[in-house]
Amino acid sequence: MEHLVLTAIAPDKAGQVERIAQCIADFEGNWLESSMSRMAGQFAGILRVAVPADRYDALVDALGALSAHGIRVQLAESGGEPTHASKPFGMDLVGNDRPGIVRDITRVLAELNVNVERIATQVRPAPMSNEPLFHAEALLAVPASLPLEQLQQRLEALADDLMVELRLRADE
Repeated sequence: MEHLVLTAIAPDKAGQVERIAQCIADFEGNWLESSMSRMAGQFAGILRVAVPADRYDALVDALGALSAHGIRVQLAESGGEPTHASKPFGMDLVGNDRPGIVRDITRVLAELNVNVERIATQVRPAPMSNEPLFHAEALLAVPASLPLEQLQQRLEALADDLMVELRLRADE
């Protein structure tokens, strides 16, 4: 079996996921994992697929042909999992919204060689004031060699500068 990772984006309407799923099934592909979402009238997703080696090229061509339905697909060969030891941690953050908040947080994480494996963000009105609040929930892969206290200190210093509430938690 060959593996590939694909991203798809299309106008949000009923049947888009089924078109992708049917295309994969037509070439004996196996839909292994995915994350999909609707945002601002668009539907987007990333998924990992296994396909028999002799059907790989035909599947790639068929996925490209989904553009006739407004579905844009980008493909990448599935890479291996990281070989360095890491510990999973969840991060929850809430604070006043402002431009650059994601950049500032991810800069500190990158400086510490922490990998962002998953992140979901949104801006919602605060309950009492209706001011925009930024919310982020992330899954981080923290290098085993990085003391948790160091990560906590760097993020707390940033949290103070950004005036946000930050919580780290061990994920299993």
